Amino acid sequence: MSRGGRGRAAALFVAASLILTGCSAGAPAPAGSGDAASGASAEAASEHPVRLSGGWAKAGAGMTGVFGTLENDGDEDAVLVAVDSPAAGMVELHETTTAGGSATMREVDGGFTIPAGGSFALEPGGNHIMFMDLADPLLAGDEVPLELRFEDGTTLEISVLVKDFSGAQENYESGDADSGAEDGHGEHGEHDGAER
Repeated sequence: MSRGGRGRAAALFVAASLILTGCSAGAPAPAGSGDAASGASAEAASEHPVRLSGGWAKAGAGMTGVFGTLENDGDEDAVLVAVDSPAAGMVELHETTTAGGSATMREVDGGFTIPAGGSFALEPGGNHIMFMDLADPLLAGDEVPLELRFEDGTTLEISVLVKDFSGAQENYESGDADSGAEDGHGEHGEHDGAER
């Protein structure tokens, strides 16, 4: 090989070495590629300012309620807009109103607002999470999973214990005046899963 050819080969070797060194040593790692980074992001994702304290569901079939206290440790109000659970075909956020001497529960427009640093009570005869079209009866001692969905797009997965309970007597006010009798969500006292 000529002296010029050896010089070009050496120059190419040095250039290739510099390129490879630059790619491996100086290049930033992709976001979330390190164990510490991914662990921190997973921990942040699992933390939510809202929790359900003392959560429980009433034992029953057909329809029932979930109760407890929503507590917000965050600096901003949190708005619970929906709840999902594999235990029920439909889940609604309900409020209870009293008119003409009888208590009537109905779906809440706009969800439940849990104030920053405050709480929001879910209780029989008051605001509650309503399970309808239960896939199977809920029995005392069962654990029921729920996913709480908030206005800001965040979610919180929890589970509550099922308990026997005898208490409030309310009517269900459906969106359609005739649908209560047809879909099985009319008078609470007519159903095994009613809040009593």
